[in-house]
Amino acid sequence: MSDSELRAIIDALIEKEGLPQNYATTVEQTILPLIEHIVSLRNAKNRTIVLGIHGAQGTGKSTLALFLTRLLYDHYQCPTVSISLDDLYLTRAERGALAERVHPLFMTRGVPGTHDLELGEQVIDKLRMAGPCDRTRIPAFDKSRDDRVPPNEWPVFEGRAEVVLVEGWCLGALPEDDKALAAPLNSLEAEEDPLGIWRRYVNQCLKGEYQAFLNELDSLIMLKAPSMSRVLEWRTLQEHKLAEKRARAPNEGAPAQAVQELRIMSDQEVARFIMHYERVTRSCLRELPDRADVLIEVFDDHSLSRPIFRTQS
Repeated sequence: MSDSELRAIIDALIEKEGLPQNYATTVEQTILPLIEHIVSLRNAKNRTIVLGIHGAQGTGKSTLALFLTRLLYDHYQCPTVSISLDDLYLTRAERGALAERVHPLFMTRGVPGTHDLELGEQVIDKLRMAGPCDRTRIPAFDKSRDDRVPPNEWPVFEGRAEVVLVEGWCLGALPEDDKALAAPLNSLEAEEDPLGIWRRYVNQCLKGEYQAFLNELDSLIMLKAPSMSRVLEWRTLQEHKLAEKRARAPNEGAPAQAVQELRIMSDQEVARFIMHYERVTRSCLRELPDRADVLIEVFDDHSLSRPIFRTQS
């Protein structure tokens, strides 16, 4: 594929995703060097590789994964599939059972303990071992219904993947020292988890199955947000944009039911929502930059730095 064809793919993706035209600079300075790293790692390993993309809410993980997937597939002829931890959430019924058995806060999806990592490992194994004609269903979660999509409706990936991208806000997080859990970090923990049962269970999950899942990765990429306050600001902005989308939907011919399912949180609700993830997010902002194989700074204007590649032992 020629450079002009590559540019056409990039321009089409930018337009489709509603990104500013200057995102082309991000592609050139950040994404293309990252792709060269991925291709080099794939060639060195001579097998399917699994890469993690970590980033707090609003850092652009999904957009990065989309561009990597399309460009690797179309320009480098490297079959690539992206899996989000969001699509590995436990079903609503499973989270309900966890909430009854351990703590009511586990009804809210997102924190470690609310993902089906065994399902994720099974899918990754199938993608690694698939033959040319095999079809692998990729899990999907419907946030409007707060439940997993029925398996017969999951998207299908054909053949064997050369690169598997896994993106998630808590991917790569390490457990905290047990002593750090004693004092509540915010009003959610103080008022709804005064005994620390919820946060201790989250921490225990990070010690166990989440570390085992992390060990499956060949490389970990971190999109580093400037601060926790910026994460809250970006997540609030996302909700405002969702509200605008709902307001425009009737004029754009969207189905009434789809419009109705777009539940919008107030700024206060967003602030409480973010408190569920604050402890792990703050921990990752402190210590993950020194462990990530690739570090990408996310600036206040959402632009990305050039990747910093760390030498792997």
